[in-house]
Amino acid sequence: MNAAPRSEPVTFDFTGRRVWVTGASRGLGRAMALGFAAAGADVALTARTADAVQSVSAEAEALGAKTLVLPASVSDPAAVTGAVADIAAAWGGLDVLVNCAGVSPTFKRAELVEDEEWRHVLDVNVTGSFICAREAGRLMLDAGSGAIVNVSSIHGQVGMERMAAYSASKGAVDALTRTLALEWAGRGVRVNTLSPGYFETDMTEALRGHKKWRGHLLSRIPLGRFGVPEELVSAALFLSSDASGFITGSNLVVDGGWTAA
Repeated sequence: MNAAPRSEPVTFDFTGRRVWVTGASRGLGRAMALGFAAAGADVALTARTADAVQSVSAEAEALGAKTLVLPASVSDPAAVTGAVADIAAAWGGLDVLVNCAGVSPTFKRAELVEDEEWRHVLDVNVTGSFICAREAGRLMLDAGSGAIVNVSSIHGQVGMERMAAYSASKGAVDALTRTLALEWAGRGVRVNTLSPGYFETDMTEALRGHKKWRGHLLSRIPLGRFGVPEELVSAALFLSSDASGFITGSNLVVDGGWTAA
């Protein structure tokens, strides 16, 4: 009998800490924003449009957080630079970045992937992660402290048919994390990767709802179920907290056992 998933993340105290979550409008990003707010943090929320995160902002404020709504495409350097400037102006600095923005718009065999489809996935998932980490990192390096959590995927480590662009992008995020961790460790900034398996989110809804693929996915997960977002939030809180103060350049996999099989 499988244990029931946690309905609430493990509690860490982030009172007074300033946290920026990208991809905050839905799915894992939304869960991250609300999880950090519940832990006492103030949260800056980025999605492509302000309207997309207004409800998340309201929910976070109901939990006692101060929020900043910072609409931007993470692959747009000028927009990201502006967002970080707004954080600096409002809060004077930044303690945590959760790089959660990501796309997986195609599910087709590699020979059918168009150039523009490939570029879009790499632009958001890799270039976007780098730009956000670079700009947030500058604030953190000036302060001599900070934590960055890059949300990757198990498919940065193990292949998956029909996901060439997504898998390539997440493998790049894993490598980027290791390099940033090495460069910034001596200056007080930790950088780690969080690699989820299959969670109950909008991004996986079509696969989870497909009779053939649902069964295929569940057959690959030793725990026999999909994850719920709060289970990933707990891991992000850990990697962002002082409890992981001796961890940098690591990849924490939260996948129900997929990569162990």
